[in-house]
Amino acid sequence: MNQQELKDFLDAKFEEYNNIKFIESDPVQIPHTFSEKEDIEISGFLTAIIAWGNRKMIIRNAERMMDLMGNSPYDFIMEHREHHLETLEGFVHRTFNATDLKFFIHSLKNIYQNHGGLEKVFAKNAESDSLQNSIHHFKKLFFEIDHPHRSQKHISDPLKGSAVKRINMYLRWMVRNDQKGVDFGLWKSISPSQLSCPLDVHSGNVARKLGLIHRKQNDSKALYELDINLRKLDPDDPVKYDFALFGLGVFEKF
Repeated sequence: MNQQELKDFLDAKFEEYNNIKFIESDPVQIPHTFSEKEDIEISGFLTAIIAWGNRKMIIRNAERMMDLMGNSPYDFIMEHREHHLETLEGFVHRTFNATDLKFFIHSLKNIYQNHGGLEKVFAKNAESDSLQNSIHHFKKLFFEIDHPHRSQKHISDPLKGSAVKRINMYLRWMVRNDQKGVDFGLWKSISPSQLSCPLDVHSGNVARKLGLIHRKQNDSKALYELDINLRKLDPDDPVKYDFALFGLGVFEKF
């Protein structure tokens, strides 16, 4: 396919998958159960952090996290006392356990109390065409308070070679707003043009078959390559093609 044929193909697949039916089997359904901005962005963040592995398990464990916080994540984070965290004992999703969840709650409280909230933190170090530097600084800030060393592995760093799939997915949820019902468009201080595609096994394999990536590893260099090529197709909203790449890989076994 030439570039116009590729764009037409991916635009069609984007339209096919970017609708509310997508929510039914996707972790994005968790923040869709809330209506307040802070509840949406906190539930979305915690869900994205555990979004690896079986999607049914991700959704089930994200629901459990919300239940443990009384289905009011912002209030729980801001108003909890140490004894309230005892209710989190026993939580586990793969390598993310109660120790990690307790720290994440402490760190999120620090972010909302002292740094203006998640949107402000991610927007602070944004570049005109990338949020990867923002993610790097977000991780530094997230772990500025005392923390278990083990918890650092649950937030990746693009400046250390990671494609940071889960954080890029989370940023797509918060920033994109095309009225299709999947992404929220909550954050007005960041533009969709600054987003990067959540690069994983499925989207990476499809992107390689379509000539959007040539690098074999799904790392920060591959993501940079994908960013450049998706921006050629739509500089204003390059990450809309995540729906196409993911749908082709997961649902069509492309």
